[in-house]
Amino acid sequence: MDAQKLTSFSASGGCGCKIDPTALQQILEKVPKQWSQPDLLVGIENNDDAAVMRINEHESLIFSSDFSTPIVDDPCIYGRIAAANALSDIYAMGADPLIATAIVGFPINHLPMDSMQEIMRGAVEICQEAGIPLAGGHSIDNPQPIFGLSVIGKAHTHLVKTNAGAQTGDLLILTKPLGIGILASAIKINTIRENTYQKFIHHITQLNKPGSWLGKQQGVHALTDITGFGLAGHLFEMAKAGRVRMEINTAAVPVLEEAWSLVREGVVPSGAYRNMHSYGDSIHFDDEWNIDHQLVFTDPQTNGGLLISAVAEKADYFIEKLKEFGFAESAVVGRVTALNGTEAPVVFNK
Repeated sequence: MDAQKLTSFSASGGCGCKIDPTALQQILEKVPKQWSQPDLLVGIENNDDAAVMRINEHESLIFSSDFSTPIVDDPCIYGRIAAANALSDIYAMGADPLIATAIVGFPINHLPMDSMQEIMRGAVEICQEAGIPLAGGHSIDNPQPIFGLSVIGKAHTHLVKTNAGAQTGDLLILTKPLGIGILASAIKINTIRENTYQKFIHHITQLNKPGSWLGKQQGVHALTDITGFGLAGHLFEMAKAGRVRMEINTAAVPVLEEAWSLVREGVVPSGAYRNMHSYGDSIHFDDEWNIDHQLVFTDPQTNGGLLISAVAEKADYFIEKLKEFGFAESAVVGRVTALNGTEAPVVFNK
């Protein structure tokens, strides 16, 4: 058997392999969005990170499934990344994860079995870090490797956070730097320095655990995580769901320093261009920025940071707590304003 690198099986890795937003909208537009089940509190209406089913007045279960293709060649690290990314959907609802099962597709005739064992080991390590069991799963023989988790979490019924709650006057907080997809492209063509690679691994495997704490804070109005649609795309989803406008101060947005030079060299994932095309006039870049700058903000992230819409008076407190959690680059990146019907719902200002 001729072993191949994990990343050689797919054109895009991590959340860069998502179906583009325009195609996804077409797929979902005929799917019924209203169900007769009154305890289904969150479904597919606003593209939230997970579904929410009320158990009683005080408790709700949070359900999510997330899987992706390899973004690195090290199988254990791939397992860690995929598991952390899947758990992020639960944290992004302000919930506590309870249990996970694995989703596995593996080309058994092209990769050694110990690669799959290492992928599972990485996932188990991340689940242990989250304090939950990885209790089984389902696997198929598949032409390309895919791995992820189905996760169940729980939250107080009245404290579940969605992407629809942003209010005029809120400040927007981002907990991780952008540039993950760009660095992943550099890894695939072997043009990344070791210290940059280690920085990449730190951010992409860091669990978004503060989401559980943020879910219990009354001053947090909306919450999501930045994944395959980039910061621009997830801002648009939050703006659309909340019928508000997002104004971003790009100078305040944390970005991995190496990403700027890589985009100037043309090292950009196809997903960044896909996102730019899909959102079109819904996203406005002030002063007609050059395409290199724009692509950083549409770069697909895998296990990216949390995007928080919070009451302005508590923003400094939330930033302080996030840094205590280990998210040192957390920053206020913008504000929520009233939506004028003639304006783009998301604007990036220099």
